[in-house]
Amino acid sequence: MVVITQARQLRLSPPPTTTISSTLYDPTSLSLALMHSDFSFSLYPSISPFSPPSLHSATTTVVSPPSSSATFLRLRSTDMSRVIFLVSSPNLVGSSILLRFYILRPDNQFARVRVICNQSDLSFDERKLGVLFRVNHGVSIKLAGSINVFAMYSVSNRKVWVFAVKLAGEGDNVKLMKTAVIDCDSPVFSISVSIGFLILGEENGVRVFPLRPLVKGRISKDRRRDANKKSDKSEVQKIKLLNGLTAETNGSTILYVNSAKVTGNSSKTINVNGNIEEKIGKHSDTSARLKCVKTRQNSKEGGVRFVAFNSSKVRLGSKKAISVHFLGHNKFLILDSDGELYLLSISNPSSGSETICEMKKLTLTMKVQNLAVLPDDSTRAQTVWVSDGNYTIHAMVVSDMESPENENDTKNNEETIQHSATEAIFTSEKIQEIIPLASNAILLLGQANNIFAYAIS
Repeated sequence: MVVITQARQLRLSPPPTTTISSTLYDPTSLSLALMHSDFSFSLYPSISPFSPPSLHSATTTVVSPPSSSATFLRLRSTDMSRVIFLVSSPNLVGSSILLRFYILRPDNQFARVRVICNQSDLSFDERKLGVLFRVNHGVSIKLAGSINVFAMYSVSNRKVWVFAVKLAGEGDNVKLMKTAVIDCDSPVFSISVSIGFLILGEENGVRVFPLRPLVKGRISKDRRRDANKKSDKSEVQKIKLLNGLTAETNGSTILYVNSAKVTGNSSKTINVNGNIEEKIGKHSDTSARLKCVKTRQNSKEGGVRFVAFNSSKVRLGSKKAISVHFLGHNKFLILDSDGELYLLSISNPSSGSETICEMKKLTLTMKVQNLAVLPDDSTRAQTVWVSDGNYTIHAMVVSDMESPENENDTKNNEETIQHSATEAIFTSEKIQEIIPLASNAILLLGQANNIFAYAIS
């Protein structure tokens, strides 16, 4: 039986004045974002539910409505790490999309940030303090953030855009660049960006895109011509990409690029995060133009794979992948519209080989409505929190299993996972959402607009 060591109601200051419709949490900064029924957000930095007194008194930032989607985004460079809260909104009756960026400052407050962007369909609006993306907003937008990268899906436009973001200069300015656009032939029900992969939740399975080809961009012909002219004066530089595109032990990768030798006040351009330009010197290289990658959802190029829930060629129904969660070690948990869970494992391909994806169904005695997991690459066994949406939350341990050799091994693995899901927390309110705080702690949003914190041993 699970032993609850701490349980208390989270009392926020100021308290929410309208109904909470959904929540977002960033474990690196302990920041909590509450979306309200009027489509506004409240940002609470440094939430510590178990630190007495259980009253959060830090400065709260209010994001004015309307807001259609939001995500936390982490910016990493070689010498610092910052947290961004990103919000999308319809602009001018939905004729364009407004992207608002809030950075967590050293004084533990969220503040609007100026964004540098120079692509034709992106511009920073000084009056609205946000980036205008010149595409129709449509009926629905979905945002998903990771490290230095975020993705946006538009239901009406049937497109997924991938963006790279980096800190610019010594202040709180950031630079934004659209790096890829994916034309979608089939509906997308969920979207996830994590270490090295973009995953689209679709009907009867998920589609896996390696992230690096979507972020590195393409160099225009003019720049190639200039590079060829200067090839005799070039040198090789080694740069760390801190967006986790190909994870090493420290989550970074190494890219070798050519850059021209410079002296005095001249400038050179190197590629950081695959395609965001780092300007060194007093002048920028206006000849450097990196083109957006264009591809299709059903593309077979670049290691794109569709992974079905069922390995049989016969389609057994219309299950939709409504939720994708990064677990760790290139493993993901997928929740379908029937309340069933799947474990997706993606191999680390060696040079020249193809990515191998494997889907396993987890046998559970409940239909899952809520799922929460805190990604962790430091351990091979992780705690996953699941609920049927009523009054109980189950904690189960998913271990890092090897690929089965035959069907019997698959069955044994499923039984092991099922037997591990024996711990339960009983709640006083019907469960609306579960937010993971740590491997042994969660926040719970109840139907009565209350937030509770639980820790187990």
